[in-house]
Amino acid sequence: MARHNPAELLTGAVVLLIAGGFLVFAVANTGRSLDSGGYDLHASFDHVDGLSLGADVRIAGVKVGRVQAITLDPKTYQADVTFSVQNGVALSDDSSATVATDGLLGGKYLALAEGGAEKNLPPGGQVTITQGSVNLEALIGKYIFGGTGSGNSKGAAPKSDSGGGIAPLK
Repeated sequence: MARHNPAELLTGAVVLLIAGGFLVFAVANTGRSLDSGGYDLHASFDHVDGLSLGADVRIAGVKVGRVQAITLDPKTYQADVTFSVQNGVALSDDSSATVATDGLLGGKYLALAEGGAEKNLPPGGQVTITQGSVNLEALIGKYIFGGTGSGNSKGAAPKSDSGGGIAPLK
């Protein structure tokens, strides 16, 4: 049988304690405090490409909640998004929701913009002013391939059969 060196056992135990400490710190600082003490709202979108469960809900760039569920409405074929908003954040009933991108290639999140009405959305209420996600690939393709179409561009001279552009004198 091999004998274990007490120094090696002590070093291994210290490494495991430090790794456990990092794990506890990471779990404690994940922002899960937003999950407790909030209320749910709903919004319907034409497209929610890239929006996922647990994505941030932000107002003015500040995280105030998260996406709870994304389902398809079988009658309207729109995406129904259920999201939470922390208590103390009251949204007027004419607030808007947009599926936004965090940077050029970043993840998607739900951006809320406060309206101006005096009546607030109740828990379980519906945000009616929405804008779905923008498909970046489609926009780039439209810009690259759909800019001029077929035929001559504006300002281009028509082609001539004689090669010089001016007909010879007879």
